[in-house]
Amino acid sequence: MSEIFENLAGKLLIAVPAMADKRFEKSVIFMCGHDKNGAIGIVLNKPFLRLTFKTLLRQLAIDDSKIFSDIRLYEGGPVEVGRGFVLHSSDFYHSTTVKITPEIYLTATVDILKAISEGGGPEKFRLCLGYSGWSAGQLEFEMQTNSWVQANTDLDMVFSKTADVMWDQAMMSLGITHSSLSGDIGHG
Repeated sequence: MSEIFENLAGKLLIAVPAMADKRFEKSVIFMCGHDKNGAIGIVLNKPFLRLTFKTLLRQLAIDDSKIFSDIRLYEGGPVEVGRGFVLHSSDFYHSTTVKITPEIYLTATVDILKAISEGGGPEKFRLCLGYSGWSAGQLEFEMQTNSWVQANTDLDMVFSKTADVMWDQAMMSLGITHSSLSGDIGHG
């Protein structure tokens, strides 16, 4: 493994077409933290189909009467799938909120769900259940073995893109098209 360490917090990880782990096939992940001890990220483009936001609010005994259209939930990853994480714009802050970039924050408490249900909360957000995690050196190994490519974060990608086109658009943002894909992606 290389002696050079690049912190990927605040970047996007994009699964290559030959991703061996089917749980991450065509995933686009926003990296929330990364250091020599490991990494954590949130998958942005896998809709959570087993639960709606209104049902989640009811399970948490939060009033859902001000929610007129359901808000999509996403599968943030295979770790702690019963725990919610909200990536959001900087216009919401709670004592437990973590600043990832100047424009993107992370809150993982029920307070943000209450704020959203009351019509407040952040202007832009993505609600995810679970997260993706890597132990020390694991992500670096996966990158060296061509499982992922990285990209700079695009706010539109994090908050606005629909799940079904996000992976294709993330790859195109790197100049990678279906015709240019190969199994050697990621090696220089």
